[in-house]
Amino acid sequence: MNTEMEGEEVLDAVILGASGFTGKYVVREFLSHLERPDGQGLRRIGIAGRNREKLGETLRWAAQGELPPSIPIIEADVTDAASMVALCRRTRLILSCVGPYRLYGEPVVAACVEAGVDYLDITGEPEFMERMEAIYHESALLSGSLVISACGYDSVPAELGVIFHARQWEPPSVPHSVDSYLVLESDKQIVGNITTFESAVLGVANAEELHKLRRSRPRRPKLQVPGPPTSKAKSIEHQKSIGLWALKLPSSDAAVVRRTQALLAENPHGLPAVNENSELVEKRRKFWSEVKPLYFGVYLGSKSFWSIPRTICIGLMVVLLVRFSWGRSLLLKYPEIFTLGQFKKRGPTEEEVRSASFKMWFLGHGYSDESRLLQQGSKPNMEVVTRISGPEIGYATTPITLVQCALLVMDQRQGLPKGGVLPPGIVFGPTDLQERLEKRGILFELISKKTIS
Repeated sequence: MNTEMEGEEVLDAVILGASGFTGKYVVREFLSHLERPDGQGLRRIGIAGRNREKLGETLRWAAQGELPPSIPIIEADVTDAASMVALCRRTRLILSCVGPYRLYGEPVVAACVEAGVDYLDITGEPEFMERMEAIYHESALLSGSLVISACGYDSVPAELGVIFHARQWEPPSVPHSVDSYLVLESDKQIVGNITTFESAVLGVANAEELHKLRRSRPRRPKLQVPGPPTSKAKSIEHQKSIGLWALKLPSSDAAVVRRTQALLAENPHGLPAVNENSELVEKRRKFWSEVKPLYFGVYLGSKSFWSIPRTICIGLMVVLLVRFSWGRSLLLKYPEIFTLGQFKKRGPTEEEVRSASFKMWFLGHGYSDESRLLQQGSKPNMEVVTRISGPEIGYATTPITLVQCALLVMDQRQGLPKGGVLPPGIVFGPTDLQERLEKRGILFELISKKTIS
């Protein structure tokens, strides 16, 4: 771990990319959590980026008229390796908000791993996450750097949602599969900003790189799900149980959950912490024993069928145009046109953020009694529905989840794995992250349990 250098204050955390569109919301969220839970004064945090003036404007905006305690403003540039080294000397933890991560993310990870500094980000880019794991995992284990991507809306709700859902199947029942259905709600238009759209465009354009990366890596074990293989998912479906039309989506959530499941296949009792006694070991083992294996799929849900054709049209335009450099330029120059207003260069207004919310439904099927698995041709006869709900996903829920993950790393570091490049589920699953999120308005609910014919 990083230690304090002579004559220089070492901060608890630094928010890198703080003047970006999402970064400023992360700063605002963090300013409401500066008090230490043990009453020992304030947490020491800083903000970092390329432009000191913009960082100052961010701090004033985030403070909403009340100047916060002295918060260092640090000039740092991800294209300058010396700048990243110097930044890591100043902190124990970096919260990286410098997307698109495939363009700007790796220098931050590399510097953190080298320095033994912990790292969190909010990427939803599977190729970046899996490439960082392939390159830096072993080094991070050795240096004691905990590198955790997808700590925003992508993919903390999915990870904790699957874990919460799996634990609702009390013996003798066992789950077989669960699908998530994301529903976005707002009194106004739901809008994303250009960086999020650019990350999606680059991800689609470079999809083959992800396939090559996966083919180049050793095949990992999979969790053994009781029962027959899951049936092939429909592209469009109507789920009467939750009253939604749904469109099957390629999703970073599915990729992140699969990484956690692969780690559980290798480590059925979870990952040991830096410092845990026999009582904590038993608690961790008991927790993961209650998280039963299941198949997982991701859908975009809507109460109206007519939103499905609209989404398909946007997807087809993006897929067709990203194949050409001129097409990518057009997409990024005119996002409002090609996404029918769903992404804008200016991003959402404050009013649009406040008016938006989300519901993520988890519809699971399995067996009321494990003994039914022994009956030839037996099909799932039980349905469990759970739900997560919360505020707008990009600039309300994402700052909440990232900051709560950061607070856990700061407050409970000895109770977390020593290091490695890991998904959030395997690290934060056994902690009190769910309870922390509920206090911030992100709710976890069991909706129903019933037998089905």
